[in-house]
Amino acid sequence: MVENYKYIRVILPLAVPKIYTYRVEEKHWDKIQFGVRVEVPLRNKLYSAILIDEIEKPDTLHRLKSIRSFIDTHPIITPQQYELWSWMASYYMTTIGEVMNVAMPSGLKLNSETKLIATEHIDNSEFQLTDKEYMLAEAISIQDEITISQAQEILDQKTVYPLIKSLLDKNILYIKEELKEKFKAKKVDFVRLSDTYADKGTNMAEAFNLTLRSEKQTRAILGYVQLSKQQEWIPKSEINKLANVDSTTIKALVKKGIFDIEAKEVSRIANELLEEKELPPLSENQIRAIAEIEELQKIKDHVLLFGVTGSGKTRIYIDLIKKTIAEGKQVLYLLPEIALTTQIVDRLLYVFKGDIGVYHSKMSNNLRVELWNASLNGKSLILGARSSLFLPFSNLGLIIIDEEHDPSFKQSDPAPRYNARDTAIYLSQINKAKVLLGTATPSLETYKNAIESKFGIVKLLERHGESVLPEIQVVDLKEQYKKGYMDSILSKDLKDAIKNALAQKEQILLFQNRRGFSPTLQCQACDYNAGCPNCDVSLTVHDYFNELRCHYCGYKSKLPKDCPQCGFPDLNKKGYGTEKIEQEIQKIFPAANVGRMDFDTAKTKNSYEKIFSDFKQHKIDILVGTQMITKGLDFDNISIVGILSADKILYFPDFKANERAFQLFTQVAGRAGRRAKKGKVIIQTFNPEHPVVIETQRYDYANFYKRELIERKNFLYPPYYRIIIITVKHKRPEVAEKAAIKMGQLLKTKLGNRIMGPSVPGIARLRGLYQQQIIIKMEKNKQVIEGIKAYITEVKNDVLFEKGRSSVRIVIDVDH
Repeated sequence: MVENYKYIRVILPLAVPKIYTYRVEEKHWDKIQFGVRVEVPLRNKLYSAILIDEIEKPDTLHRLKSIRSFIDTHPIITPQQYELWSWMASYYMTTIGEVMNVAMPSGLKLNSETKLIATEHIDNSEFQLTDKEYMLAEAISIQDEITISQAQEILDQKTVYPLIKSLLDKNILYIKEELKEKFKAKKVDFVRLSDTYADKGTNMAEAFNLTLRSEKQTRAILGYVQLSKQQEWIPKSEINKLANVDSTTIKALVKKGIFDIEAKEVSRIANELLEEKELPPLSENQIRAIAEIEELQKIKDHVLLFGVTGSGKTRIYIDLIKKTIAEGKQVLYLLPEIALTTQIVDRLLYVFKGDIGVYHSKMSNNLRVELWNASLNGKSLILGARSSLFLPFSNLGLIIIDEEHDPSFKQSDPAPRYNARDTAIYLSQINKAKVLLGTATPSLETYKNAIESKFGIVKLLERHGESVLPEIQVVDLKEQYKKGYMDSILSKDLKDAIKNALAQKEQILLFQNRRGFSPTLQCQACDYNAGCPNCDVSLTVHDYFNELRCHYCGYKSKLPKDCPQCGFPDLNKKGYGTEKIEQEIQKIFPAANVGRMDFDTAKTKNSYEKIFSDFKQHKIDILVGTQMITKGLDFDNISIVGILSADKILYFPDFKANERAFQLFTQVAGRAGRRAKKGKVIIQTFNPEHPVVIETQRYDYANFYKRELIERKNFLYPPYYRIIIITVKHKRPEVAEKAAIKMGQLLKTKLGNRIMGPSVPGIARLRGLYQQQIIIKMEKNKQVIEGIKAYITEVKNDVLFEKGRSSVRIVIDVDH
């Protein structure tokens, strides 16, 4: 009997260089369609792969394997997504499998080692299950967790993916990775009238009789009645606030059978909405800006909204989002870091009545899958970090890239090492959507595109309402030390300004872009420096945890009491991190409430929101922080902002150091004086004549842009040239060096003086691997760049193919 087959190509979520072909038996032919998942074997494992097309029988001597099953009945990706993935794989020099792996939630990527967990006992399920579904779910609930390959053994059948998908869809199973989340759902006590009094009719008289002797209990019932006009369940805190009672009053009413109380899971964001006010009307400047944007969008696909900090860009976004949704189209609102933009999320949730999807990599797998499906089904507004670019949009009309300059939009690891801003622009072209880029400090690439009319540009150079840009004062630390004013990290000017602000009950932000207590632990006797065993960097002192920590690989060790090298007891904690500054400030201003916002104190969304909420409620007078405080803080009581060590940012060894410094200084300065009273910013530096310091002080972006572009052009850097950085890594330094030298020699034969290196980068060893770096500068010519990329791939394969090089890692970073 002759077997009939059709042939399909599939993408696997693996770093494999090719697209695989599989056979499809005749019984499955009617299920063949683009974008569905199929269960396929590869190297003794099973994977869920994405079907991309059907092809003629391939000309191969190898016997092709058959797919096991079709997992989906409808596509879970769109043709536009596949086009985006293909472009990213080509442009960022990676494989399409690596793009798929980053793009899709874990809940949609299954392999035979994927671990499954039951969410509840099977008898509690509201769904009708088949015998096999019941058997599998029961087995998982008994064993806590099993792999998919174990599921095959339990059911004694090879094809299990469709069963697993069905149980995942019914929320009976979860993928193991979800349990690694440290996120804890927020629960709030809600109150309602018990069934006896639920209709608020004649029985209410009896309720009031039961509380005759307690004025507080009577007030609590009246408060509930007033608040319950819109909904049945009311947060207990709202009743307490309105009726001026406490939790004991509510407990007493529950005991009397008048109230029911229940702890309900709530969104941390949505819970803040109770304090939201109606949107302010658009100002004349904002109306003009919207009209200009809409006019430009008739002839330009991409428009830059260049608005100073506090100019009301978010209010403009909201108006444009409303208009796009009214046209029946979807909007993607990209933010660099969702966790640091609580106020924007709050505002959008309020305006759009919660009908938005918030998507980022810290969400649970289940929520990400839900939002993936919602996006595919036309969810009108998605708010997300860079990973939200990968969602399957069905009718995308507008992409807003807020703070387009932010380095968080660039992914460093794993591959693809993409820039979300540039990828969003390509995504818009595929979907015929418009792009609005917003910032107070445009990246040089974006501003150059705007000046050269590739992008439209609309400027908002005044703050919204009564607020004005703060005065910026530069303090020369050399002078301060000469005069003996520097008995701490604070200059006399900054100390006096903080003292005056505290006397006026105003708040202060202090910016230091280094977390921990001290960046170095040094012995006074033998000059020992505590270094990381895995990386060539100093370990940072974290006093609060009594630890030394590496900020690159995560290594930790206990803080030694004596020098490990010579035993000397006097170890010097050199330099200032945010933790040390927090302690110093508390000593200088003992009556002030000092808080700290950095990766250590705001590691989770909960902890970030706690600090955010305390600052909002004036429980914190002085907030010390890293660049976390430059984003999302929009409060009307900040009068002083201090930039403590400007030089650490200005002299960072990177060609973008000046640009990043200008952006950081301007953004953190923009937190001050955001309402009627003018704020003040104090920049402490040893080099007050540095051009970036002067340009920041004058809010002189135009001069910064012109000067920086001249330097970039002279030294062949972006935006005039494109850069690719190749990093060669190995656990043995000589192997990394030989591989890099070989690669450099081969590249130079064709690319000549476009090649710099190989050389040892600033950090010679990272996470146990020694590094060598090659930099390639390419003129902006599409054909030249494509030719260079093809040659790099060829050279990379040649180098890795040589004997003894299989464990060498070669990382390619395009548009570094």
